[in-house]
Amino acid sequence: MECVVLAAGEGKRMRPLTAKRPKVMLPVANRPMMEHLVLSTRDAGITDFIFVVGYGEREVRKYFGDGSRFGIHISYAPQRQQQGTADALRSSRDFVTGNFLVMNGDMIVTTSDIAQFIRCPPHCVGTSSTDHPQDFGVVMVENGSITSLEEKSPHPKSNQINAGAYHFTPEIFDLVDQVKMSTRGELELTDALSILIREHRLHAFPLSSWMDVGYPWDLLDANLALMSGLVSENQGTIEPGVTIDGPVVVGKGSIIKSGTYIEGPCIIGENCRIGPHAYIRGSTSIASDCHIGHCTELKNSIIMDGTKIPHFNYIGDSIIGSTCNFGAGTKVANLRHDHATVRVCGKDTRHKKFGAIIGDNVRFGINCSINVGAMIGSNATFAPGSYVEGCFGENATIR
Repeated sequence: MECVVLAAGEGKRMRPLTAKRPKVMLPVANRPMMEHLVLSTRDAGITDFIFVVGYGEREVRKYFGDGSRFGIHISYAPQRQQQGTADALRSSRDFVTGNFLVMNGDMIVTTSDIAQFIRCPPHCVGTSSTDHPQDFGVVMVENGSITSLEEKSPHPKSNQINAGAYHFTPEIFDLVDQVKMSTRGELELTDALSILIREHRLHAFPLSSWMDVGYPWDLLDANLALMSGLVSENQGTIEPGVTIDGPVVVGKGSIIKSGTYIEGPCIIGENCRIGPHAYIRGSTSIASDCHIGHCTELKNSIIMDGTKIPHFNYIGDSIIGSTCNFGAGTKVANLRHDHATVRVCGKDTRHKKFGAIIGDNVRFGINCSINVGAMIGSNATFAPGSYVEGCFGENATIR
């Protein structure tokens, strides 16, 4: 059996983090989110993959190659124009030889669920429940069969949603050929599924554990979930006087300097310099080539590669892009005084604690203050003492 992974989209809701990388390559627990999906699928017994690629495909190809270092075989099906999910699936047609799985590349699902899903007779859709079904395709299920599918309804009929996992026969390609452009200007896979629903031939398989990573703040939830079973490992150098409490992974070439306190779960990549006297709190992942310096505190955050946070900084519940630099004393707030949920550019994160979303190569002078819910585009620059609130586009300059 083959598994088709849909990985061609940019992920516009993830901007500015997707300015130079596709959404599926955003890091969760220090690996691209799609790698977690691929490894779970491999461990369920599937070793032949077709990656449908488009936006940022060079990065996907460079990282995964032919799949041999993961113990799998990968073929690539380019989708030259992102015209919707039906068009993406159609791109894989020449690579599929029999019954096959289709997975959205931006979801988190367990090996045990995939292993059971394979046994669901095609045509089958993986379903899940959520407390915000209006953001998804809502399904109605009777006796294991899907009776209706409605995309992003403001008044959903249930909390059961299409999870973006499918088990098809090659017949689905003939149905996809019948799909016409939707009012959103896309060829949508759900229109092909509607044909199967009318013929009472579409089944539901409830996934026991599933996460959708649709917005930047969802990365923090996925990061926490994927580090829950972390096992400590040290391939770097830990100086005397370092305290480690809980599972912590330290990569090759990294040094943890004296006086540093690290609470697990925490992952530190390769060639990082942590401390002295840094405080790294739980559910934080730090990518490679980072510097977390003297009296800096991090909590429940994702720090991408090459970022420097070197002196008297605080960052909580935030996602920080690559090659950023924080001037001494710069801090990110993560809690409203009224304890209401934090909104980012008008969108409710449903998190009472959330800091900021910061793109790549952002520079802060000393003693900047970044308020809750700030979103900052790549290559922005902030003068010393700046108060940062709201949304800033790419290349913004505050003098």
